Amino acid sequence: MITHKRKGNGMSVSYLLCIGLLVVVMTVTQAQAAVTTPSHLDKNNMVDGCASCHLGFDFSDGGGPYKCIACHGPAAAMPSGLRSGTVTLKDVTVDFSKNYHHPVFDKRGNHNAREILPETNPSAPRHVECVDCHSPHFISPDKPFAGLSGKKVGNFISPITKEYELCYRCHAESANLPLKSTNKRTEFNVNNPSFHPVEAEGKNLQVVSLQRPFREKKTASNDVSTLKCGDCHASDDANAPRGPHGSKYEGLLVDNFATGDAIQESSYAYALCYRCHKRSSIMGNESFPLHSRHIAGERNFKGGGTSCHTCHTSHGSVENRYLIRFNRNFVTESSTGKLKFVEKGTYSFHGECWLTCHGVDHNPKVY
Repeated sequence: MITHKRKGNGMSVSYLLCIGLLVVVMTVTQAQAAVTTPSHLDKNNMVDGCASCHLGFDFSDGGGPYKCIACHGPAAAMPSGLRSGTVTLKDVTVDFSKNYHHPVFDKRGNHNAREILPETNPSAPRHVECVDCHSPHFISPDKPFAGLSGKKVGNFISPITKEYELCYRCHAESANLPLKSTNKRTEFNVNNPSFHPVEAEGKNLQVVSLQRPFREKKTASNDVSTLKCGDCHASDDANAPRGPHGSKYEGLLVDNFATGDAIQESSYAYALCYRCHKRSSIMGNESFPLHSRHIAGERNFKGGGTSCHTCHTSHGSVENRYLIRFNRNFVTESSTGKLKFVEKGTYSFHGECWLTCHGVDHNPKVY
């Protein structure tokens, strides 16, 4: 223990040590702050400080999106003095004007600055504001989800550190999910028989159609074995601001994905799938002996084939391996009332289907 022995100038040894320690702590803290300073609190970005955003701010609804696009909109419309010119910002309003977009400007007046997500009120109108995905007082390039809270479990609310946790705020347990929407947390659950590897690496160890750098398991530094929601859901323009703001493709997708029936197979029809899965492998029947017949259309499939979506879910299957989940819009029970897939040998690419599709009874069809 350090005693308070006085020195000639009246200061104790312990006092001097405390002062020294405080200087060290302050130096370290300042160094950390320099790295993690939130973007909107950085004077290099916001030369007018808090007034850059809060001058004329409407606190009742969190400010609204129009405050954000003062800087994140068209450069020509940006007020002078809001930033120093050291930061280049892209115009996000271009994506919000596309056919498929998050309804940031469509649902004005529904946001409440005190609302809690996931939504607990089933009658609450669906809406989204910039601040639902971006916490302006905390966000920084190295901490894009800082300041956002996830699902409440008991008395504990976990901070969001991963992109999928952010998406779950509105697309998982929300009590006001649209009629045809599903709980994405349930679909990506790692305990499911199969899932796209968003929360963790997938269970299927032999996806023969994968093209580099995608791999079932990461064994090399440049391997990609997990995905982000934003790998599929984002702007169709690679030069647009990052994030799922808007896209010309249905489902707010980065590429086209036809989900209907009687479709002519092409690199465009299933461009989203072919980003990771080799078209030559799929159409060459490497993983399923009848893949090309189903997708391109042969024999009973007049005028085209059927979509990947008819047999596979894009997120995760609670029923089968290989992301198999039949689309009930086109697939019904077999003549004996069965609707199921039965795997015959692990990774042997053989099985049987019990269903009816295009008037063809699979009762079962064995491959």
